[in-house]
Amino acid sequence: MNIELIAAAKERVPSIPVLVNMVSKRVRQLQAGHRPLVKPKVGEEKTDVAMREIGEGKLIAEIDFSDAPSLGE
Repeated sequence: MNIELIAAAKERVPSIPVLVNMVSKRVRQLQAGHRPLVKPKVGEEKTDVAMREIGEGKLIAEIDFSDAPSLGE
């Protein structure tokens, strides 16, 4: 994995657990045949493609807190 790609992705998604889940899900999608959102470089691993997609803002996560209990309860 490329350190610069990790840093760029971490700027967009500061939560490490969320970032790990995003990358792993996206790698599974790419392995299943989904098209990348960025042009892959020759010999680039799918994890690096996923990190680049996140770092460039092509892939975002939406977190649904509607089922979460409120702090006042």
